[in-house]
Amino acid sequence: MNNTASEPNSLRWSVFIAVVTLVGIAVAMLLRWFQPELSWWLFRVADLPLLLVLISGGSVLVVGLLGNVFRGEFGADLLAGLSIVTATILGDYLAGALVVLMLSGGQALESFAVRRASSALAALARRLPTVAHRKTNGHIADVPLDSVAVGDTVVVFPHETCPVDGVVTDGHGTMDESYLTGEPFLLPKAPGSLVLSGAINGDAALSILAESRAEDSRHAKIMRVMRESEQRRPRLRRLGDQLGAWYTPVALAVAVVAWALSGNPTRFLAVLVVATPCPLLIAIPVAIIGAISVAARRSIVVKDPTVLETLPNCTVAIFDKTGTLTYGRPAVTEWLPLSNDPPADVLRWTASLERYSRHPLATAVVEAAEQHKLQLPEAKEVSERPGQGLTGVVEEKTIRVTGRPKLPPEMAKLLPPVAGGLECVVLVDGQLAAVGRFRDRPRDDGSAFIAHLGRRHGFTRILLVSGDRESEVRYLAEEVGITEIYAEQSPEQKVALVRQETAKANTVFVGDGINDAPALTAATTGLAFGQNSDVTAEAAGAVILDGTLKRVDELLHISRRLRRIALQSAVGGMALSIAAMGIAALGWLPPVAGAVTQELIDVLVVVNALRMSFTPQNLTDY
Repeated sequence: MNNTASEPNSLRWSVFIAVVTLVGIAVAMLLRWFQPELSWWLFRVADLPLLLVLISGGSVLVVGLLGNVFRGEFGADLLAGLSIVTATILGDYLAGALVVLMLSGGQALESFAVRRASSALAALARRLPTVAHRKTNGHIADVPLDSVAVGDTVVVFPHETCPVDGVVTDGHGTMDESYLTGEPFLLPKAPGSLVLSGAINGDAALSILAESRAEDSRHAKIMRVMRESEQRRPRLRRLGDQLGAWYTPVALAVAVVAWALSGNPTRFLAVLVVATPCPLLIAIPVAIIGAISVAARRSIVVKDPTVLETLPNCTVAIFDKTGTLTYGRPAVTEWLPLSNDPPADVLRWTASLERYSRHPLATAVVEAAEQHKLQLPEAKEVSERPGQGLTGVVEEKTIRVTGRPKLPPEMAKLLPPVAGGLECVVLVDGQLAAVGRFRDRPRDDGSAFIAHLGRRHGFTRILLVSGDRESEVRYLAEEVGITEIYAEQSPEQKVALVRQETAKANTVFVGDGINDAPALTAATTGLAFGQNSDVTAEAAGAVILDGTLKRVDELLHISRRLRRIALQSAVGGMALSIAAMGIAALGWLPPVAGAVTQELIDVLVVVNALRMSFTPQNLTDY
């Protein structure tokens, strides 16, 4: 088989040849049964359908193989061409026709297997609606999905599929995002909540402000990169070519020896027929596409299938800091009281005001208040002028949230010493009330994941590389258990470091920022974390859409499982073929029986490769 099997026209032609060949064999068998001795010119009438099959379908294959030979490509398909030519010369037309059926049928089988392995892609395509309910000036109209622009308001009715990525502007309900995220529960949605295209709405209608066009949505990106992945020829598939480079001469040698020792050219044909290596060339791509499909169902987009080959061989893991081993957003680590006001009250007042701010620390303050189950009163007279901080009135108290540099020198002297991370200063009625300290919180499973990499996946070194201050990088490293750190690194320094490490061993780099893109490209394997940057996603071989360490571990397991199944299929199919070659060389397996035997081997190895398209119950073990 060759790459043309992936092209629609070639696939249709393969199916056509397979059907014509099958009909020709059936007609020939009927003629042999009813008119075994009837002849026409130099041929038996019963052989004419088989001869027509060899001239039409067989010649197409042989001509294509001759082109490969002239280009210096001696693949395993050469055996099939020799089988057809030999069968025609020896007059064993049935054996030759069975080889044509085997190869053309193998292409049809590959098409079916690829379709089965890519069922997740087909399901994704079916889930997204073709129209959207656009709301304009209070009126709702159905419009083609492609006409929805950024900034449009779209209404998603109960139990409908969300057509775009966006933010809820009106309504309260739930959405099932399990098909895209893998999380088996309904996620609550309220004004301000992010929604994903492809998610299934619950019982309430929601108004969504579109943040991207349908063609740029998460759903569309998954579809696009999966189509590209299916059409790309990864390095792992060339394993079949590498094995065929020695398999072909071995098979030819066995066939020639069998002919020489027996003096019977039929032995030569029998060995070639049974040696036709369809399992070698079909099973590996089927397994690869199955792996891509499984990864997509786990919210992992494999853009470059060679990632699936290289990951099991990587021994050095290099992590960016922010957004990979941390959550990528600050959290309150300390709330230091500076007045007689109860700290909980100061936090409550501050959070009430921060609800109206877009400052990066505002969400952290609100989340801290929610964790303490504090009831937030209403804020009035909220103002956030550039350079002045946030001010407002809460429960008749004037609250101001600002930074240390914005305070008068005499007031700044009363603050505690500067510590690591970020901070904000809270004043109540003009008096210092509290200092809040923030850090980008390490992921809850970060320590277990890092320890797991060496124990279960064979990583010998783990590096933490970041542009942040050394104190911040060291703090995270101690929290997650990394001993080798590189702080205050520019993008150029990151690239130099990754190249240096990649020259010594296979590396995997995980990052999520635009400045990580060069390093992602320089590593053996680059994994983009989350969806923070299209530039980063383009530079990476795979994108972890959920941005969780669990998905990284799942991709490691998927790639290791793919390698195991691909090798099982390729080597197992070759072993069965070699055993059958030995039997044929001894004269115990004639050409026709050999062709049938090879078809059974094809089915076995493709069925084994299809196991890759089924998701195991557990894909993570830390």
